Amino acid sequence: MRVWLSMLAVALAGACSSFDPMQLIRGGPSGPKPAPLPELARPQAVRALWSSSVGGADRFVFSPALAGDSVYATSRGGEVARLDAATGQARWRVTLEARLSGGAGSDGRTAVVATEEGEVFALDAQTGAQRWRARVSSEVLAAPAVGAGLVIVRSTDSRVFAFGADDGKRRWVYQRAAMPLSVRSPAGVTLGGDTAFVGFPGGKLVAIALSNGGVRWEATVALPKGATELERISDVVGDPALLGREVCAAAYQGRVACYEAQSGRQLWARELSSLTGVSIDARYAYVSDDRGAVHALDRSSGRSVWKQDRLAHRRLSMPLAAGNAVAVGDFEGYVHFLARDSGAFVARFATGGGAIQAAPAPLPGGLLVQTQNGGLFALSL
Repeated sequence: MRVWLSMLAVALAGACSSFDPMQLIRGGPSGPKPAPLPELARPQAVRALWSSSVGGADRFVFSPALAGDSVYATSRGGEVARLDAATGQARWRVTLEARLSGGAGSDGRTAVVATEEGEVFALDAQTGAQRWRARVSSEVLAAPAVGAGLVIVRSTDSRVFAFGADDGKRRWVYQRAAMPLSVRSPAGVTLGGDTAFVGFPGGKLVAIALSNGGVRWEATVALPKGATELERISDVVGDPALLGREVCAAAYQGRVACYEAQSGRQLWARELSSLTGVSIDARYAYVSDDRGAVHALDRSSGRSVWKQDRLAHRRLSMPLAAGNAVAVGDFEGYVHFLARDSGAFVARFATGGGAIQAAPAPLPGGLLVQTQNGGLFALSL
């Protein structure tokens, strides 16, 4: 990994403020080779509940959003769709005159998407009609968050904007100092009650009051360390994971850590580098590390429960618990199902729709994946 970092440092020195972390793990003449698909002795059947398409992602990462009985999804070409969560049938589709750069966010009343120029579009979630349009200070890579009457947008220059969901008026802006170099990947906002939880470059996790943008608490997930700017990158990646009274986050070249959501008191931390973030359920925290291993950690202590390393360098998505299994996507469009309590392989599904970079999204009785080619697949074991 240090060799790859040094090579990128030469290429990026003085030229960029962000880099694509997938450059570090793509196979090549001298790079790491993806592990072959593991053989499954007695695979369980995976049922495709439905499938649909919304258009390709290009070099961006698009994730679907579930709100009520509907799925909201979008694509690079500007198509936004509302689909029935049970059947996949389109309730409406609209095409915006914009090149979008991240997934959709919705609370069932308002659906929101954004662009690399910082444009934000809010649509009526029931009809698809455009409600308002606003602008933030820079590129938006993560899906906006919608809740508590607000639309929360995280831009890549370490700013968080709050707009009124009904009128699009700016309510407040939270800003942090930009880092010399940061990971170019979606790092979004998680809403819980009257608080927005947001991760930032430099390994910081911040709880922001939705009422006025003030800081409730700030925690350090990871400290930058190393001799070069690339080695010192320790960005919080993905969306913070919130469940009950705990919020967890993961940092690239850093740690996975969980905190009391109310106070920010650290519950545990574990050295682990991720490019995609952490998810949690009632018992475990799940992480794909930057070498392609999937980890399950005890949610109460951070202790390692199991590690599945037979998907090395397959550019894994963030894992998601789905019933008694954990689902994770890879660069060839496969969804791998691992036993929740042991990490053993139990099933596999081939989407045939390009890489799966976005984390699987939960659906009642299953999960939803969106591929880089724009395919949407609702799956169930």
